Amino acid sequence: MEEVEESKDEGGGAGWVMTFADLMSLLMCFFVLLLSFSEMDVLKFKRLAGSMSQAFGVQAQVRANDPPKGTSIIAQEFSPGTPRPTPLNEIWQKTTDESRNSLDVACQDMGSSNTGESGDAEQMVVVDKIQDLVGETEQEAIDLATALSKEIAAGVLEIETAGRRIILRIKEHGSFPSGTAELSANFKPVLKIIRQQLRDMDGRIIVEGHTDDDPINTPRFRSNWALSSARAVSVAHGLFEDPELDQERFTITGFADTKPLVSNANAAGKARNRRVEVVIHQGLGADVKNDLEILKNEFPATYENVRQELIQRFELSPEEIF
Repeated sequence: MEEVEESKDEGGGAGWVMTFADLMSLLMCFFVLLLSFSEMDVLKFKRLAGSMSQAFGVQAQVRANDPPKGTSIIAQEFSPGTPRPTPLNEIWQKTTDESRNSLDVACQDMGSSNTGESGDAEQMVVVDKIQDLVGETEQEAIDLATALSKEIAAGVLEIETAGRRIILRIKEHGSFPSGTAELSANFKPVLKIIRQQLRDMDGRIIVEGHTDDDPINTPRFRSNWALSSARAVSVAHGLFEDPELDQERFTITGFADTKPLVSNANAAGKARNRRVEVVIHQGLGADVKNDLEILKNEFPATYENVRQELIQRFELSPEEIF
């Protein structure tokens, strides 16, 4: 009987195992080399860690005497508020119950001097609205000055703003012969530019005549009152030549020498005081008037603070406010 020789197992595994092991070794060496070549940006890492900590809310462990003050990423971007808009410079969170899962979002205005008092939010709303209106007035004054730049450079005109008023000052030089109320022919093209600019400007238009303190007594003008009023009327008639300017917007007054710009002690001062002013009163608008009425009725102390701020900061006249 023949004996069958048993096959001996030579050991080892499948052929791909060695290839896989070599590949893993090479990959490990590759990543070790990458790590050795890299530089750790500690500052960037800390920023990343801080952003992650804010994104996941407040920390789980807090000290008993230190309520959590963290701000989640949602509270930073979206916060509940009242229907009335309020100017808020900072959003923060507060709580007295450390066991609560979420924190109440509270808002603090860092710009108000009366933080914590009733009516502060309303006060800031009114002030911000008026600041925007005053900015619009200043921009329109700049546009008017640009259109009349040649006349301003020649010393014929001056333009300035005071709150919601634009004051176009027409000097006697270049507009009226001395002692008369007849506009010079050279000034009529200037009136045409003024008419074009007034078309696009809202508000009441007041034409005011002014003189120096030298008395006048002629067959036509018995006093400076007559001369100042006649000059204001002449300028107004020049503006009325544009049919698109509603004459109901106009008020014409003469002040004689009662409102000088400077002292009448010398000839230069007298010349500066002889003028006609076209004042555009743009007002505060019904929306701001309504807000002021609410403040006046509900928060009298706050209303008085707002009133004083508007007079001092924005040069509004008391009549413009109330």
